[in-house]
Amino acid sequence: MIILGIETSCDETAVCVVEATGDLRSPFFSVLGNGLFSQVALHAPYGGVYPTIAKREHARNLPSLLQKALTEAGLFSVLDKSNSSYPSYSPLLWQKAKEILSKEDGLLETFTELVSPLKRPNIDLITVTVGPGLEPALWVGISFAHALSVLWDIPVQAVNHMEGHITSVLLKTGEIKNNTSPTPDFHLQTSTPIQFPTLALLISGGHTELVSIEHWGKYRKIGQTRDDAVGEAFDKVARMLSLPYPGGPEVSRKAEKARTEHTPKTFTLPRPMIHSKDFDFSFSGLKTAVLYTLKEHASLTEEMLCDMCREFEDAVTEVFLTKTKKALEEVGAHTLIIAGGVVANTHIRKAFGEMISHEFPEVTLCIPEKEHATDNALMIATAGYIEHLLHPKETRSLLKADGNMSF
Repeated sequence: MIILGIETSCDETAVCVVEATGDLRSPFFSVLGNGLFSQVALHAPYGGVYPTIAKREHARNLPSLLQKALTEAGLFSVLDKSNSSYPSYSPLLWQKAKEILSKEDGLLETFTELVSPLKRPNIDLITVTVGPGLEPALWVGISFAHALSVLWDIPVQAVNHMEGHITSVLLKTGEIKNNTSPTPDFHLQTSTPIQFPTLALLISGGHTELVSIEHWGKYRKIGQTRDDAVGEAFDKVARMLSLPYPGGPEVSRKAEKARTEHTPKTFTLPRPMIHSKDFDFSFSGLKTAVLYTLKEHASLTEEMLCDMCREFEDAVTEVFLTKTKKALEEVGAHTLIIAGGVVANTHIRKAFGEMISHEFPEVTLCIPEKEHATDNALMIATAGYIEHLLHPKETRSLLKADGNMSF
């Protein structure tokens, strides 16, 4: 099955073409084409994602990313204008596509320029993120997918963004045998078998939650943040420390510097809710503790700054480890999945690797490769394929953005 994946939930615009084979026990993915545009530099002056800019940039970049992905996949084929079949789509279909795209400023023009001369590509399924995320951003991707579905007569599969993060662990870069492609960034993807029941810790800028997974498609949230998501907390602490945006990676770099240079310990921060009997999290109090501690110091030396970052990262990691240990025992999990943008954090990855190795050797730890940890279209195609295997007749052409979508 050839799948087109589309992701526009926040500030990453992404389109991919994936070939998916296998069943639920052993899915297999080969990336045929992949395009991604990060808006980080555009949002940096605002210290966070500005929804209006995100929406505009998605509309501006989706057509060019589609062209990139289709070209890499060998599916970009333009009709000769002198051919009697040009244009290749009926006026009725174009009118319907225009109605769909008219709500997204600037998208109709770039879409028409790219798609009108194209032959219908050999694609079996379109997958698109419908939530959670920024609704203005989500609608751009949904409209784009819906219009393509109408013109190409291809079914659309709605995808939960968080399920995409869960299935991102199925993507592993492998060696390509007999590869003759001139494009060096083509990757063969293989999957890691998942043994159920599974526990997933999802950590990102917008979400922090523990999810029990009985099997693919059956998810039960057993814990979540009561206030700030962990990625949000990292960014807010970074702003307090006058570190550049995006703040999370900057905090982690300073923390690692403190560990490497054995910086003396100056600060002690609380571990919020670490002893609570539930699986919920809270990071607002930890953030406030950083604020009050900083007020006690007129300025910070570089050593003190690095120590504060280390202590904050240690506090977050200890809470994650403690809650996850209890949840693993509660669920009786055979597999632990840790996914979401914050899992790119080196210290958190290392801490969980050591915890599983020493305390839960019977549990398989699955963490996405760093390039697949942040938002991307590959995980949307992967999750869409899983949904297709579960419900092959339930693809949807009528799609709706749900910024607060949950399991």
